[in-house]
Amino acid sequence: MSLFSDVPQAPPVAVFKLSADFREDSHPQKVNLGVGAYRTDDNQPWVLPVVKKVERLIVEDTSLNHEYLPILGLPEFRSASSKVALGDDSAAIKDNRVGGVQALGGTGALRIGAEFLRRWYNGTNNTATPVYVSAPTWENHNGVFADAGFKDIRPYHYWDAANRGLDLTGLLDDLEKAPEHSIFILHACAHNPTGTDPTQDEWKQIAEIMKRRKLFVFFDSAYQGFASGSLDKDAWAIRFFVSEGFELFVAQSFSKNFGLYNERVGNLTVVSQDSENLTRVLSQMEKIVRTTWSNPPSQGARIVSKTLNCPELFAEWKGNVKTMADRVLLMRDQLKSKLQALGTPGTWDHITQQIGMFSFIGLNPKQVEHMIKERHVYLMASGRINMCGLTTKNIDYVAESIHESVTKVQ
Repeated sequence: MSLFSDVPQAPPVAVFKLSADFREDSHPQKVNLGVGAYRTDDNQPWVLPVVKKVERLIVEDTSLNHEYLPILGLPEFRSASSKVALGDDSAAIKDNRVGGVQALGGTGALRIGAEFLRRWYNGTNNTATPVYVSAPTWENHNGVFADAGFKDIRPYHYWDAANRGLDLTGLLDDLEKAPEHSIFILHACAHNPTGTDPTQDEWKQIAEIMKRRKLFVFFDSAYQGFASGSLDKDAWAIRFFVSEGFELFVAQSFSKNFGLYNERVGNLTVVSQDSENLTRVLSQMEKIVRTTWSNPPSQGARIVSKTLNCPELFAEWKGNVKTMADRVLLMRDQLKSKLQALGTPGTWDHITQQIGMFSFIGLNPKQVEHMIKERHVYLMASGRINMCGLTTKNIDYVAESIHESVTKVQ
């Protein structure tokens, strides 16, 4: 008998299982709206032109080698990443109270932050500190904080299914009722999976309560620039909270806005009260990294760093990001228009009111099942679709499929 015979089979990760089912489907009109990655109008992955250019520069740079990076990562990558999040004129950066930790994607940044908070926030090794995640949220948020040792992970109100928008009243009420020092995971922009973000006025209300109630702010920023096409607009909430004096964490991912999905390029930006506190925080994060991945990889970080630190390349990258954002916005507009033209029951304004890669279109589980089994259109059970999976070639078929599912399946 094997030593591992009592190990249970873990369920598959839903989004990857969906992609596997899609690949096995031989239907000629099949459409994959599940995977969280950008696609061109030809339904192909896109290597950003600026990334190709920088990769050639790296190959030709004879000064580079494959020596270990510092434990906390490539210094010029870390500083440039934090600057993108907080802005060129950030007072916190000028005050030397901002630091970064290069991480394995946004997930790695979340994990290092979670591990640090469990060890050193609200006491020592306090696994009972409540951690609040939006309802719904990206499923990894729950797993990352649970695996870091937190025992009390709670949902906070976010999605108003009836009105297909933000449940601001429920959200503010949860903030008011949360125990002091609770940790809140906030989506900086392009909320995953709903695509619904607070307005600037709503963010101000959220910040006011969080400051008064002494709640910890942990931003997850996976789509900066990708949501609206503007780096500054998509970082507004983060910068406002910093301007209000919060000490906070920002988990940054460059998977979407650089198209570097498999390079695992992330950064944990730490905003502290002063440089002395920052130094101690980073010293503990260095210990966590040392026993987690020891040293981060260089290739993706070099690509991002060279791009962010060169004005010409930075301008070209912003243009590439806007190209992606504009295509998503166009698909949103066209899908709404086609559903309205078909006379599909219900309101579809939320499709264009939402932002970013994902949209909660409002289908129930039975309608989703009909989409997959009868129409070969693959989407998450929650009704989340990736707008990048829509193209000018398949959008009519997808709209007709949604129309049929809404009218035939209740």
